[in-house]
Amino acid sequence: MILDIKKKGLTGNVANYYLQIKCLPNSDLKRGKDMKRYFLAFVLLIWLIVCPLTGCGQSAKIDPANPVTLNLWHNYGGQLKETMDNMVDEFNETIGLEKGIIINVTSISGSATLHEKITMAAHGDPGAPNLPDITTAYPKTALILANKGLLTDLNSQFSDQELSAYIPEFLAEGRINGDSLYVFPIAKSTEVLFVNTTLFNRFARDTGAKIEDLKSFEGIARTASLYYEWTDRQTPDVADDGKTFYMPDSLFNFALIGCKQLGAELVNDGKFYFSSPQYKRVWDCYYQSAVLGNFAIFDGYATDLAKTGDIVCSTGSTAGVSFFSPTVTYADNTSEPAELAILPYPVFEGGKKLAIQRGAGMCVIKSTPEKEYAAAVFLKWFTSPENNLRFVSSTGYLPVTKEAFGEIMSQEIENLSNDSIKKLLQTARTMQQEYEFYIPPLFEGIDELQKEYESKLRKLAADSRISYRNKLSNSDKNTAYKSVAQAAFADFVNIDFRKSN
Repeated sequence: MILDIKKKGLTGNVANYYLQIKCLPNSDLKRGKDMKRYFLAFVLLIWLIVCPLTGCGQSAKIDPANPVTLNLWHNYGGQLKETMDNMVDEFNETIGLEKGIIINVTSISGSATLHEKITMAAHGDPGAPNLPDITTAYPKTALILANKGLLTDLNSQFSDQELSAYIPEFLAEGRINGDSLYVFPIAKSTEVLFVNTTLFNRFARDTGAKIEDLKSFEGIARTASLYYEWTDRQTPDVADDGKTFYMPDSLFNFALIGCKQLGAELVNDGKFYFSSPQYKRVWDCYYQSAVLGNFAIFDGYATDLAKTGDIVCSTGSTAGVSFFSPTVTYADNTSEPAELAILPYPVFEGGKKLAIQRGAGMCVIKSTPEKEYAAAVFLKWFTSPENNLRFVSSTGYLPVTKEAFGEIMSQEIENLSNDSIKKLLQTARTMQQEYEFYIPPLFEGIDELQKEYESKLRKLAADSRISYRNKLSNSDKNTAYKSVAQAAFADFVNIDFRKSN
């Protein structure tokens, strides 16, 4: 009978129950057989219920006396590096010590450098380093690893119940090649509107402009026109020297999200879809404002223009909040403090409240069951609400669980000393409740397509701006703009972006 139990693989209470049934008296044989059938059916039912929730058979035993060491690469520098180092040390000294897991950070690089190292390692290039056990990566990088079969599908290490704790859109971004979960979210970002209220309030007092006008892109365009005229009047002896008001950090994201808010796609099957009326509306908003001098045309980050007072507001990543200077230094070398307001991402009038979803996650390289299990233990600890919010609270990144966006974040906001981060998290909470997050398209060559779109649009807008200003010497503003813009849209949309390099 003991041999029978061993053959069946029964242990613990299940083995005891089975033994009791087998030892029933002969008079109870029929009843015992019925009980056996009921019991086995009951065990099967429990297995079907519990295993999907707990990941039965997916974990591996680790002997704490012989710990598993995992090498980790990440792209977090500056203040985040210190936070990451402290959290890795804390894990190693607590949960890691208890379970026999050691996290060893072996490479810290910027996103571009890390992408290059991972790509070289994935392709087996000469001189390439060995891949780590865990690495931060954007989906575009993970796609290379996934296509070579080098990543662990983390669905095998997390139960459905565990995954249900995370923001669904954040998980969805990490699902590559079907439903496989290859990039696990640890910190995300979106885009918001940054406003220098020191400049805006001064302008508003004279013109009646309202910060509520900045909720829509059309409102931003109207306000930018008003700002240009207001600043132009301050130097009556110099014609047409008004200042720009707004800049989108990414022209590609401006168009991508603008089209999506209005119910259209900018990119389909790896190609631009410019023929929709929604795209023409987004194009007009940027192009006309840029040509007239109301929106900035600048090959760089909006924070550079914000530091010198050359713009009042911009849309950009929440992770860029730390790059805004607390002072503005003007061309004449005078300076003044700059108060910063952080508002939800603007929406085209009549459009859906929708903003882009950005940020890297962590990938686990295929190795042994013990290492893959150990990596999952670390990810679960790292993204638990309290730990995850502790990681992101000093930055512009957002937590990845529903609970962290709730009461825990409210308490954290109250305790923050950094006013900009406090404002950012308050806005992030609003957006998490009211907005839909959009996952950018992922395909080979998306980076090149984005760069080409932005460089070509900036050049066209800059050339049109010069032509427009030249025509003002013998034309009114409306006539000059129409003359410049007449063929610009057709010329731009007829570019063969995939073949023009």
